[in-house]
Amino acid sequence: MVRVTEIPTKKAKHVGKFGKLVLEDGTVFEGMGFGYSTKVFGEAVFNTGMVGYTEALTDPSYSGQILTLTYPLVGNYGVPDPASKDSDGLKTHFESERIQARGLVVHELSQTASHWNLAMTLDEWLYEEKVPGISGIDTRALTTKLRTKGVMMASLVVSENEIDEQEIMRELAVAKKYNDEEFMDVVSVKEPQLYGTEGESVVVVDTGVKNAILRNVRRLGYKVVRVPWNYSIEKILSYNPKGVVLSNGPGDPIKCKKTMDTARQLIDKNIPTLGICLGAQILGLAGGASTYKLKYGHRGQNKSCIDLENKQVYVTSQNHGYCIDPESLKKTDFKLWFSNTDDNTVEGIRHKEKKIIAVQFHPEASPGPFDCMFVFEELKKLIGEENAKR
Repeated sequence: MVRVTEIPTKKAKHVGKFGKLVLEDGTVFEGMGFGYSTKVFGEAVFNTGMVGYTEALTDPSYSGQILTLTYPLVGNYGVPDPASKDSDGLKTHFESERIQARGLVVHELSQTASHWNLAMTLDEWLYEEKVPGISGIDTRALTTKLRTKGVMMASLVVSENEIDEQEIMRELAVAKKYNDEEFMDVVSVKEPQLYGTEGESVVVVDTGVKNAILRNVRRLGYKVVRVPWNYSIEKILSYNPKGVVLSNGPGDPIKCKKTMDTARQLIDKNIPTLGICLGAQILGLAGGASTYKLKYGHRGQNKSCIDLENKQVYVTSQNHGYCIDPESLKKTDFKLWFSNTDDNTVEGIRHKEKKIIAVQFHPEASPGPFDCMFVFEELKKLIGEENAKR
């Protein structure tokens, strides 16, 4: 006898509202508001991934941004249980404790969600987290505009009543710009947090770290000490770490001056260090390179990068708006490790003499293949572990 288990199905509740997305160039997109009724301001960006909206929305790198998903149908598998945690106390299905993006833009919201792991619908989750969403707009036109003109400030408004777009435009004109915001006090822990009790320590400097990074360092066999973004080198070394990870995060790396100071000393002291995304940019700046803002960033799950050491191409997951200037690397002790095959931007650097490596992509993100997990093993090699593998 075959037992058939019914797959949970839920209907959307917080939908059918007024919704408008207003860009700073005056463009207005009108659609159906869903989630929480509120007004937010942030940088409009787009992600080309086909799945993973729960992971994307909880990624601290999206702090201060209104996220557009280019995949045409979103929400059909709903949201898993937000209360679920792993053995280290990290949320099982999310990259942080809450939704980090300020708003969500989709072409079509699936108003019926069905999945074996379903706990709530996407609109219910946004409502609980007080985040607005808009559906029913031409995300192709929006994405084309952002690719052509570059990312720009926007306001997303969801309301039970008609929305005055002229008023929104006036408020948007004086709203704080994304580049001027300070994100570290929002996304970083205030006090050290410990994950695991056995093994040697690896310190993770939290500039907006994803849970998947913490999990992958734990899988290497180390206990993780997660410290605030502005922790001094002396405090870091007090944990006697075997290595250090500088994490991903939002905003302009030049604003992380205290993390940069720490990174310089990590380089000077030749402590095995891995930088990821924002952490890569911080290490580059600490080593004498410079950074710049990309026109529309790299956000998606299909960004191809080539390892210049073995000429192998990897398909990577990425989420960043800033990048290391490749020309500036020539005046540093870093060499180019990975390069983006689409636009030749810097995707990884390796110190010529010291145990310092960094990647611009997210090796911990696994929307499909697990190809880039080896980057964590590279850290293990720097530490001197003989059982490190690729």
